[in-house]
Amino acid sequence: MRTLFSLLFILQFTYILAQTNPQKKDTIQQKTERLKEVIVSANTILGSKFEIKNKTGSASYISEEDLKKFSYTNINRVLQTVPGINIYEEDGFGLRPNISLRGTSPERSAKINLMEDGVLIAPAPYSAPAAYYFPTIGRMQAVEILKGSSQIQYGPNTTGGAINMISSRIPDEFSGRASIAAGNYGSKNTQLVIGDSYQNFGFVTDYFNYSSDGFKDLDGGGNTGFDKSDYLAKFRVNSNLDAKMYQSLTFKIQYSEEEANETYLGLTDEDFEENPYRRYRASSEDVMNAEHQQYLLTHFIQISPSLNISTTGYLNKFKRNWYKLDDVNLGERVSISNILSSPQDYPLEYQTILGNENTQDDVMGIKANNRTYTSNGVQSIAKLRWGSDWLQTLEAGIRYHEDDEDRFQWVDRYAFQNQELIQTTVAEKGTDANRISSAKALAAHLLYTLKIENLTLTPGLRYENITLTRTDYGTSDPNRTGQDLAIRENKVDVWIPGIGANYRFNNYISVFGGVHKGFSPPSNTQGQNAEESINYELGSRFGFKGFSGELVGFYNDYQNLLGSDLAATGGTGSLDQFNAGEVRVSGLELLLNYNLLYNTSEKFKLPLSISYTLTDTEFLTSFDSNEDIYGVVTKGDEIPYIAKNQLNATLGLQNKKFEVNLNTRYTGAFRTKAGSGPIPENFKVDSNFIFDLSVQYFLNENFMLSTNIINLFNSEYPVSRVPAGLRPGHPFGINFAVGYGF
Repeated sequence: MRTLFSLLFILQFTYILAQTNPQKKDTIQQKTERLKEVIVSANTILGSKFEIKNKTGSASYISEEDLKKFSYTNINRVLQTVPGINIYEEDGFGLRPNISLRGTSPERSAKINLMEDGVLIAPAPYSAPAAYYFPTIGRMQAVEILKGSSQIQYGPNTTGGAINMISSRIPDEFSGRASIAAGNYGSKNTQLVIGDSYQNFGFVTDYFNYSSDGFKDLDGGGNTGFDKSDYLAKFRVNSNLDAKMYQSLTFKIQYSEEEANETYLGLTDEDFEENPYRRYRASSEDVMNAEHQQYLLTHFIQISPSLNISTTGYLNKFKRNWYKLDDVNLGERVSISNILSSPQDYPLEYQTILGNENTQDDVMGIKANNRTYTSNGVQSIAKLRWGSDWLQTLEAGIRYHEDDEDRFQWVDRYAFQNQELIQTTVAEKGTDANRISSAKALAAHLLYTLKIENLTLTPGLRYENITLTRTDYGTSDPNRTGQDLAIRENKVDVWIPGIGANYRFNNYISVFGGVHKGFSPPSNTQGQNAEESINYELGSRFGFKGFSGELVGFYNDYQNLLGSDLAATGGTGSLDQFNAGEVRVSGLELLLNYNLLYNTSEKFKLPLSISYTLTDTEFLTSFDSNEDIYGVVTKGDEIPYIAKNQLNATLGLQNKKFEVNLNTRYTGAFRTKAGSGPIPENFKVDSNFIFDLSVQYFLNENFMLSTNIINLFNSEYPVSRVPAGLRPGHPFGINFAVGYGF
């Protein structure tokens, strides 16, 4: 808390200091276009919807206006309008999403590049990429998604794509906004943003809090929700905008803290059918406590009109302890995943987690998944532009990165007495897992862009040199004296080429395509090969008479797909990877936009947006895995947790005084274990069709009233069978908000 108070003091002091600066906005206002270029260069990968038009690969930009339509605080719902993205939910609030781009393994979003302001944001992107931390989407100003060959600049994962979230920008002039929302299940959202720019100084501060009592009913009562607060501040000092060499130095500090009464314990099929929002009594002690810090220092210099360099040093710190039920031991340890997937095989263990009867001591194990992460490095990108008839750009980037995950875990034992969990054994810390996984990586890329009239070519090359290490002290050495020390190391050295092309036939239609090498790092197991693939895409962008869209076909040919042993997918949580062999992933992405009142009304707009994703997967080799979601795989089986068909449609009615938006989302049934043919009911998550609605009324230029509804028709539907048992999607949720901006 002292950190928070110190941060708030800095924000207040900075604003007072800024107000005393006599030189103000006239220069800023005269040079806004140049300032926007500086901002784009510093922390974005696209910068605007306009930049998508000439991309040689598939790209999407979710703008501030798009985000405001529903004011979602759940990243799963934000991304549902983008084709090519597969998601399976877990907690109903999007706290720990599972995101796949073009059929990559979705578990904990570990196979895609997650970034905030252009910097890798997963807790340990190389050594432990499973995203148990995810940025607060409610405080973001835009979201960028790159797929195909257009994302080869970003690593280490180059198969599916990259997602970059852009936090509140430093404004051109004094401005701010405030909003307060409240709804059912005790849900609350609060945001306060204020910022300003002067001739040589700018700043922005952002406070965001969101919380809920939760929509699940814990047997015996209790909170099943969460409370997360997020603080952000950015400060920029810069030379005069008309300086011969414009320079700026931007410092960003972010801090968040979260307490979530969330569990890995789901429901059996029978109990889900009776009440999908039930939670068993044995999960009453489950809680996640987490803190995250980010520090960025970015230097930008415009050496000449054709050359600029942006350099960022970064430090991310994340610590969390997810204290949650792990097993039941009535003479033999049985994981909660096995109990709920086969309650008929473990009837006594199942009755135990209900908590209706007293038990012997030490029957239940609650694991303290206590871990700390550090991710730091420095990255620099130089862009050189030249030519007139042949417009050419050369981008050269280099990054040195280090990250680590420190596991120091233990398992306390509990018993039920009078329907309450009572701790019967306090375990010694470090006796479950006591090890450090770390990585050192040097990455570099070159991307050459050539524009000849209507043709754009972008050949590129990426290099990754990675050293992955695990230092295991063993479970009998909590003081880490090294008496049982075991060290293993794996090294990877890889070149990742790619090329893309875009041809504009006219102002209405263009064709693009590309081929690139897909790559994801292996684990620290010595000699283990990386995940590799060759990826192809061919698409078209079109737009005429108010109608616009994109159609893309893709084909990912994996030579070696890697699976991971994650507790989140019913595994042991070792993070060890295994070879899943050759796999084919192909699909189709379609996006259509049209204003139904185009050229018929000046007062109203009726925008319609439709997106569709077809994803087809197939294992080309057979293998046997201990990982729960794979199991025994036979050639021809499909990858689990990838829905084959997804459809999203958004219809709006817009006027100067109000705006109404209706979003519908269809997600096809998907299998929860690799297989082929009809999906067995016990390995299936059924399809769902969900509606969301938002209404905004603008009292004047500054004040707005709004209502947002998710799951409008209160559909009851499952979203996953992992980590352990069936889990429900969010039921009908409504909130009312008032917003003020200036």
